[in-house]
Amino acid sequence: MGFRLATLNLNGIRSAATKGFVQWAEQAGADCMGVQEIKAQADDLAGRFEYIGKLRGHFHFAQKKGYSGVGLYARKAPSDVLVGLKHQEFDAEGRYVELRFDTPRRKLSVISCYFPSGSSGEDRQQAKFRFLDTIYPHLLKLKKQREFILVGDVNIAHKEIDLKNWKSNQKNSGFLPEERAWMTRLLDEAGLVDVFRRLNGRPEQYTWWSNRGQAWAKNVGWRLDYHLATPALAEKARRESIYLDQRFSDHAPVTVDYEFTL
Repeated sequence: MGFRLATLNLNGIRSAATKGFVQWAEQAGADCMGVQEIKAQADDLAGRFEYIGKLRGHFHFAQKKGYSGVGLYARKAPSDVLVGLKHQEFDAEGRYVELRFDTPRRKLSVISCYFPSGSSGEDRQQAKFRFLDTIYPHLLKLKKQREFILVGDVNIAHKEIDLKNWKSNQKNSGFLPEERAWMTRLLDEAGLVDVFRRLNGRPEQYTWWSNRGQAWAKNVGWRLDYHLATPALAEKARRESIYLDQRFSDHAPVTVDYEFTL
């Protein structure tokens, strides 16, 4: 059986749907699927995207129309749904939804999260740093209470292997020393696991390509989309894949098969 978990930054759910996203998702066999940057409100999804195949969606919408927003689709009904981080600035931007699948023997969460991008300017980079300062203690506390897998667009390439042109990007958002140090701390001190990297140590494993130049054609990419898991769940990861046969957005879906069931 197992548990298949996919994640994809859609860059607009309606846009992605015109490019075949829904048909792919219906056939991908996922038990849960995290989506980010849905760029939609509840009434935009009504009758179209509340369900994809047999997966029911749970969402955190941004207050601003056409901006951000995350969703988490699940085959099984969760025991609880948590929306937001209880942080006014980032909850207004629709960045976090957590589904809990608790039993008497186990406390387990799956999270879809969209970290801010800092590439548009210094004010957004500062917002990104504030978000990192907010989510770190949240995840640390959560790890002490339950097992979880967070999927999403983290907007950070951790190491040189995680982007094509690392030398020329060291002063650019997404590969800043402070961002990379934050990720190292999350993995080394907080003890979370970068599941994809645990399974696949090869170079040129990218999940995002700029729309400028010939980035996609030349595979000049970045690995920005992650599965971050508590160690016990990470140990159950068996197979990973980045789906490159079709393009639904400027990101690619990342799927991991785990050896457990909800």
